[in-house]
Amino acid sequence: MAAVAAKIAPSMLSSDFANLASEAERMVRCGADWLHMDIMENDQKGDLSGSDIAGKHFVPNLTIGAPVIESLRKHTKAYLDCHLMVTNPLDYVEPLAKAGASGFTFHVEATKDHWKELVRTIKTKGMRPGVALKPATSVEEVFPLAHLLEQEVPVRTLRKKYPSLDIEVDGGLGPSTISMAASAGANCIVAGSSVFGAAEPAEAISILRKNVEGAQQKF
Repeated sequence: MAAVAAKIAPSMLSSDFANLASEAERMVRCGADWLHMDIMENDQKGDLSGSDIAGKHFVPNLTIGAPVIESLRKHTKAYLDCHLMVTNPLDYVEPLAKAGASGFTFHVEATKDHWKELVRTIKTKGMRPGVALKPATSVEEVFPLAHLLEQEVPVRTLRKKYPSLDIEVDGGLGPSTISMAASAGANCIVAGSSVFGAAEPAEAISILRKNVEGAQQKF
């Protein structure tokens, strides 16, 4: 199997938000391929929705939204890898495209009825579509959609079935935990505190990359 290029994507959610542009520049200088942007609607239950005390959505409660992407785009040419944990991802396609997002990864759980329309719209707007799964969701949920995508997760089953796709793993990854994801076939690695909190972020990124590249030689 031909190797899929390793892509290391520091999660900007772990950056210093008061200095987002300089943090982005620092990560690129340290060897980052992508900058990972988490766009979440929050509630106290931690699911894919935002709510107020009446249970209605007055406004989305976002960690990072289109205005932040637009501001950051003015200061970097890096690939902005946007991961949307939202209930209505179609609503975000045009704003994020206008803001300068590079990739648009949505959750399969949020849009089973409209995912083909969503993928087409993402591509039409010039962004790269991807799909994410909650840990409890069966990998088979994405099979009907996989031929339309360029990036997805989880890993081992998909790597065997789709050897040329970018497969991304996000959550708790760092130099000490990368081996399992890399050996399963992940080539896109999202890392937050393990990079931003490292004494030498460039070294942390390099270790992640070497693990992915080393694992790929065994496939």
